[in-house]
Amino acid sequence: MSVEVIAIGGYEEVGKNMSAVKVGDDVVIFDMGIHLDRIHIHEDTDIARMHSLDLIERGVIPDDTLMKEVDGKVRAIVFTHGHLDHIGAVAKLAHRYEAPIIATPYTLALIERTIKAEKKFTVTNPLQVLNPGEKCQISPDITLEFIQMTHSIPQTAMAALHTSEGIIIYSNDFKFDNYQLLSPPPNYSRLKELGRKGVLAVIVDTTRASEEGEAKTHSEKIARIMLKDIMLDPLDEKNGMLVTTFSSHIERIQAICNIAKESDRQMLLLGRSMERFCSIAENMGILKLPATASIYGSPKAVNKALARAEEKRSEYLLVTTGHQGEPDALLPRIAGGKTHFNVRNGDNVVISAPIIPNPMNVANRNLLERRLKSSGARIFTNAHVSGHAGREDHRDFIRMLNPMHIIPSHGSLEMLASYTELAEEEGYKLGNNIHILRNGQAQVFNGGV
Repeated sequence: MSVEVIAIGGYEEVGKNMSAVKVGDDVVIFDMGIHLDRIHIHEDTDIARMHSLDLIERGVIPDDTLMKEVDGKVRAIVFTHGHLDHIGAVAKLAHRYEAPIIATPYTLALIERTIKAEKKFTVTNPLQVLNPGEKCQISPDITLEFIQMTHSIPQTAMAALHTSEGIIIYSNDFKFDNYQLLSPPPNYSRLKELGRKGVLAVIVDTTRASEEGEAKTHSEKIARIMLKDIMLDPLDEKNGMLVTTFSSHIERIQAICNIAKESDRQMLLLGRSMERFCSIAENMGILKLPATASIYGSPKAVNKALARAEEKRSEYLLVTTGHQGEPDALLPRIAGGKTHFNVRNGDNVVISAPIIPNPMNVANRNLLERRLKSSGARIFTNAHVSGHAGREDHRDFIRMLNPMHIIPSHGSLEMLASYTELAEEEGYKLGNNIHILRNGQAQVFNGGV
């Protein structure tokens, strides 16, 4: 029986992730993401009123029309975590397949909210929960297993497809973090056990493969220490204080909450995406907010909250969207004087996020920081650690699983090539058992070879 890996999206860019694995006549789809850089949208994105064909033409979502040529039945659509570059296109594409959507509870809740907000298509696919450590039967020859993993969003899993031809691992995205507040450590013993059983192929993200310097990704524990060092003294000052980070980074937001509890300030979590990710996490008992904290997402509610904070700025800690400098996000609007809250001399701004590297982000972030500084704000930009595995983490990953084949994904050609260099250091060879695919291409393994 043949196994075919089909690269639909994310093999030429960071984002727009979508892959399919065909085992005999059965197909499992992984991810339906958006490419955040194609149009200027980030965590506050709203594509609900746009048509899928228009989004495909713009390169915002994967071009899954090639699936019409695949001779097989889609049995499941699987999501390993809830970032938009993995789930953002679900409401545009999932209705084309008569298959259940499978994810962890938090990821599934985010998907359900995305589907409910959709304006163009009706998505009626069954929603099925699978927790890390659990398995479910996809077809007579395919069993799906979720393995406990860590990333920069709660309830991230690594997926393993058990087939008669071997195990296929889908690992977009992950990091090896043993010290998170909200997530257990990765299940290393299970990865090693799967490696001993026989892994046919891994589909693995390459987002940090070309980065020099930090060989292993630091734990969120390091970010917590940095944030505490930065925030404690300013929290006791009489000046305004703002923090911005990824709205989906509930682990980081929990750390900010815990630090804020050591002060008398009330927390205001502000912005549409902040409300989306944090309210779901709080309702599910994942995020523990202080009793004095409030979340506001609608523009009207945000404006009222900012007006209160302007009057008594020393009594509030503002946690906002807009860390990339996106013009329509909240922090850039505050910096540009477009809200009821004005940055003043002596205010403190903590940017707990890196610049996502593309020219537009670099320019927008530079403008944001210049505007904040011109208003007299003090800016702290170094309180962050990555949510993606570093080069040596990937070396450990390869050694634990010892796969027969490696398919680099979720990256530019430079990233895929860098991962190929790493894999060759581990004894693999390009064109033999390392396979670089481009969007629309496929790799076939016959009889587990």
